Amino acid sequence: MIKNISNLGDASVYCDFGSDVNEQINSNVICYFNEISKLVETNEITGINNIIPSYNKLIINFDLSQTTFNEVKEKILALDVKNQTKNNFKKIKIAVCCDDEFGLDFNRISKITKLSKEEILNLSLNKEYFCYMTGFIAGMPFLGDINKDIRCNRLETPRLKVPKGSVGITEQFVNIYTFESPGGWNIIGNTPEKIFDNLNRKEPALIKPGDRVSFYQISKEEYLNWNE
Repeated sequence: MIKNISNLGDASVYCDFGSDVNEQINSNVICYFNEISKLVETNEITGINNIIPSYNKLIINFDLSQTTFNEVKEKILALDVKNQTKNNFKKIKIAVCCDDEFGLDFNRISKITKLSKEEILNLSLNKEYFCYMTGFIAGMPFLGDINKDIRCNRLETPRLKVPKGSVGITEQFVNIYTFESPGGWNIIGNTPEKIFDNLNRKEPALIKPGDRVSFYQISKEEYLNWNE
């Protein structure tokens, strides 16, 4: 589980789960994140300002006027998360249109991988992904692990504007741009679905860490008529 707990500055706790990036380690991070969040919600621990999970780390920011590093560390060490189940995690299917208008980087990926567009789509869409974390922009999911045959580095020159809903791949991950944003991922399509909606949903993020996500392809006509 946690390999080491240390200070990160004066008012943060740094929980290190190891250097590997894989589903098992990230599941442990998510379990601890959920359990600590429950302690905060029930006031069993006070003074916590923020809890930040990543692939294999967990950072807890606290208020020095309300608690201390040692108090937070003791609460973490007392947690028993070994028997947590995955019943609270969802399986989500996301529609994606991979028309040439939306699949901006198929030519680049084909040159790198020596695969056709159809082969790239087959390898990228026909599997279930695990959500490691969300971040960079609100609700953006980082999904893994993509097939090794289509792994590519980021664009050498990032785009200044990546359209909202763009589905991109880089290295071992797939992500979905929840807002228009600068970015350097290889774009293979666009989803009409609202992955993050803080105006109409109590829980703005459709996809959360620990959820499992799969994609299915839709036509451009279906994409354009999605919200009608």
